[in-house]
Amino acid sequence: MAYQKLTPAGLLRLGNTAPEVNDAAWSVRWDTATDVERLVLESLPAELAFHTSGSTGPSRSWLRSREDAWAEAGMLAGFVSREGVPGAVVAFAPPLHVYGALATYLMPARLGVPVWYRKTYAGALPDTGARRVVVVATPWIFSLLLRHMDWVRGLDHLTVLYSSAMLPSDAGTFLEQAGPGRATVVELLGSTETGGIATRRWQGGEPPAWTFFPDVTHVSAATEEAAPVGRAGDGAVPLTIRSPRLAHRPGEPRPDRWHTGDLVEPLGAAGFRLVGRVGRLVKVNGRRVNLDEVEHRLRSVLACRDLALVPVSDPMIGEHVDLHIVPEAGTGLADIDLAPVPALLGARPRKVHVTAGLDRSATGKLLHSGPHTQTSQTASQGD
Repeated sequence: MAYQKLTPAGLLRLGNTAPEVNDAAWSVRWDTATDVERLVLESLPAELAFHTSGSTGPSRSWLRSREDAWAEAGMLAGFVSREGVPGAVVAFAPPLHVYGALATYLMPARLGVPVWYRKTYAGALPDTGARRVVVVATPWIFSLLLRHMDWVRGLDHLTVLYSSAMLPSDAGTFLEQAGPGRATVVELLGSTETGGIATRRWQGGEPPAWTFFPDVTHVSAATEEAAPVGRAGDGAVPLTIRSPRLAHRPGEPRPDRWHTGDLVEPLGAAGFRLVGRVGRLVKVNGRRVNLDEVEHRLRSVLACRDLALVPVSDPMIGEHVDLHIVPEAGTGLADIDLAPVPALLGARPRKVHVTAGLDRSATGKLLHSGPHTQTSQTASQGD
């Protein structure tokens, strides 16, 4: 694949929202730039605008200062340098969105290393000439890396920076095939409204607990005047945070705190275990189910291109779940063994829908508009 060579000043002049920066393949040699911080801060607008994905409602604009964006890019640079400073970045996250703006657009500048960006997954990975590389990932990157393990094994170390939905099962397979100590996954938890909230890093096995960014604090339920949801049982509480990097709506002041919509089990002041998104936790037949976790497991056992579990309200049994499936090309529902679904979900789905595709954001979130269903099959409701 051909990458257009841009200068640092040229990239900044185009801006993070330009089609040439988001849709084309390019490379920038930040290692050749001088006085990088001054160049970046003088080139960026005073405030950067980002839009929510629309996965939980209408897309809205949120503003964050260039100083906050630059500071957070520095934190990301620190996270990916724990095993040694990388020599290059290979990025796939579009800079139009906050994660891509921070990790693809600004983090290489903070590191002072070359970056190669492309939006597509076709073709070989670039020859960066570096022995330690960071990949700025989107959900499908692990399957790409598994197809290019010779490239991975040619490195001394690869760090995969990931900020999206739950990690796909391919992530664990990738770490196993990369071999001990060769690869690290650094996960980020955050949103357009908050920027980065917490991070965790792992090299295999069960992922550890989350640790807050150094400038983020958890507002405990005991000090909340009006938490958005009550305690969820099992030690879970709403995750409400304070951070100096919170974004704000146009014409409005920066909020004092942010209700993330996550439920967590606190592990002291610095970390927590993530229970799940409020909208992704449902009770089916009296059993609480984390739909993200079940989707994660189903993807590893169902032979399909994509799938989604969508919470629904049933007039007879209350909360329930529909399963939307995108079959592999040339196959249909009859070719997919759905036997594992009831065991993993705890019940049969209310309905199984077959669809040509699922509407997802650039970072893999199922959009609020929902799937485009072509046909559907009603599954019997289990216990």
